[in-house]
Amino acid sequence: EANEEGGKDGRKFGIVVRSMEGPWGTGSKQAVDLIFEEKVWALLGLHDGRNAHLVEQAATKSQVVFLSAWSADPTLSQAFVPWFFNCMPNDNQQSGSLAEEIYIKRKFNKIVIISGDDYDSKITLNSFLKSVKKLGKTFPLTFNYWDYSPALNVLADEIIKADADCIVLFCQSRAAIRMTRHCIQKGIDLPLFGPLIILNENELSPQELEFYDNILSVPAGDWTGPGYISFRQKFQKRYNRNPGTLASFSYDAVNVLIEAVRKAGDPDRELIQESLKKIQYNGVTRLIKFDDKGNRLGKFEIKKTKN
Repeated sequence: EANEEGGKDGRKFGIVVRSMEGPWGTGSKQAVDLIFEEKVWALLGLHDGRNAHLVEQAATKSQVVFLSAWSADPTLSQAFVPWFFNCMPNDNQQSGSLAEEIYIKRKFNKIVIISGDDYDSKITLNSFLKSVKKLGKTFPLTFNYWDYSPALNVLADEIIKADADCIVLFCQSRAAIRMTRHCIQKGIDLPLFGPLIILNENELSPQELEFYDNILSVPAGDWTGPGYISFRQKFQKRYNRNPGTLASFSYDAVNVLIEAVRKAGDPDRELIQESLKKIQYNGVTRLIKFDDKGNRLGKFEIKKTKN
């Protein structure tokens, strides 16, 4: 789309892709290759928190912009790297919205959390517990999904026994959908909450994601604007399916970088960084602008998933 509009002063934009799959540390090597061999103007990250830290380290040494489109790890911005930016609301922001919705607006008291033991799940859970503490509420009952993975019936019985008001899922998308399906099969009809990362359409099929319809609520904010409607129609026409959460944040992130490059004037990495600091871009996921640490600004209200 950007190139159809003339690119950047007649020069076409291009995306150079590198996979972070492989032994631990692969991502750092790939980022270095993009920076020094490909001489990219900016880095766009579509991966988990641990890999995002590897890219951030490479970006720090080279002073190239790194825009994360998917990791919600709040420690990425706590390194105070002036060329790091995040299109995804971080875990502290998402957890704050979730805690306020659950404890203040809904007035739920008996909360059950299903957690994972991977890096991202632990970070998200920790952020939520801090938000609960800040509200002065009792810590929720927490179960580790992997302790019950071979026998989810036992975990379902524990949820029933707890007489819970709602369930919060802080685990990987595959574990979250498996738990959701199991709860439905067991007749557990409770409100379901979780972070945006569990809606990963690269890991879940459209049929699996349908299980969340009218059940799962996430801290997304309002995506009903004209930008989202237009994107949804174009995506549906091209790929014959609706865009997911990852596609939406990815699309916004690329467009934000393109906007920053255009406003920078010259394709200079430092000018692009300064351009991103001032940017206000109305995208698919609504207004995108950043604070002085690169975190996305905004209020991320809880919305129920549908279609």
